[in-house]
Amino acid sequence: MVNQPRDFGQEAIIQHRATRGKVSIAPKMKVETLDDLSIAYTPGVASVCMAIAADKSESYQLTNRANTVAIVTDGSAVLGLGNIGPEAAMPVMEGKSILFKGLADIDAIPICLATQDAGEIIQTVKNLAPSFGGINLEDISAPRCFEIEDALQDLGIPVFHDDQHGTAIAVLAAVINSLNVTGRRIEDTKFVFSGAGAGGIASTKLLLDYGAKNITLVDSTGIIQRDRTNLTPVKTGMLETTNPDNLRGGLADALKGADVFIGLSVAGAVTPEMVSSMADESIVFAMANPIPEIMPDLAREAGARVVGTGRSDFPNQINNSLVFPGVFRGALDVHATRVSTKMKLAAAETLAALVKEPTAECVIPWSLDKEVPQAVAKATAEAW
Repeated sequence: MVNQPRDFGQEAIIQHRATRGKVSIAPKMKVETLDDLSIAYTPGVASVCMAIAADKSESYQLTNRANTVAIVTDGSAVLGLGNIGPEAAMPVMEGKSILFKGLADIDAIPICLATQDAGEIIQTVKNLAPSFGGINLEDISAPRCFEIEDALQDLGIPVFHDDQHGTAIAVLAAVINSLNVTGRRIEDTKFVFSGAGAGGIASTKLLLDYGAKNITLVDSTGIIQRDRTNLTPVKTGMLETTNPDNLRGGLADALKGADVFIGLSVAGAVTPEMVSSMADESIVFAMANPIPEIMPDLAREAGARVVGTGRSDFPNQINNSLVFPGVFRGALDVHATRVSTKMKLAAAETLAALVKEPTAECVIPWSLDKEVPQAVAKATAEAW
């Protein structure tokens, strides 16, 4: 008898319909008597309000603000599903909420906005900021995501676009251990990215901060090089630090002799022939979801030594769920006003170090390892 694969999509719909979503709000204080009501609400609460009016920083001690994060999206770049709108983005935001709570005991509130105008999103987040200790931007398409995050860095609370920096931290951690497994030094390693959106750009920048010297970005049109006339300002700016040999052509051309492939693009973008053209003992991170750029077995058969994906049913799941709970826990604990590059590098190094003896089959911790958010939080807080 052949075992049929589980239909997780149908199971998810059944479960979500049964529970009407994944999150709810629970009280911290009991309200069972009139005295309880007088303390939690009127008249006692007026004194709490006036204490905060006199000193706004008291909102971190007298309310749940210090432990509350807003997960803000416009639904324009949800998973690999694309621009499906704010209502359809809600299940992902609720999923992040339960990961925040389960892994870092943070209360995270999904906020799905009915606008895709960058200016309106920026102003909305500014207006919401007094209610939260941090802002997790999520599933906002490039290049608007860069503009929105940059405009909110002086908000006074950490604003972290997870698709950019959560991805980048997880990628760097997996790279650190993969280079160890294959005996490479980062400054001598040739990297190729397929995908120059939020995750690709941020991962490139963090690898450069860590010491990488040779990175080539490839988008849906081809290699990002100096003679291209159809580049966005963000992609043009990346040419100051990438593609040092000014390679031309497509992904197949970029991968010839490359040491590391990092895919944040679309299913099937890489063929076994492309992997075979890479350097010996190559590293392939095919992270498109739900179907990777190349399936792991094909990549290994073509010569890759280390293979990772974004999926939980293959070894080496490179996923930002390893990152955002701990980063926000650390940032909230020290009342950080932003998430700095130093904090991101510390998080990546700590995440890599949690794998005591890296192997080709294990270059990054398991996504639900409870030790991960604690260690990342500690490193992030100390880096601040």
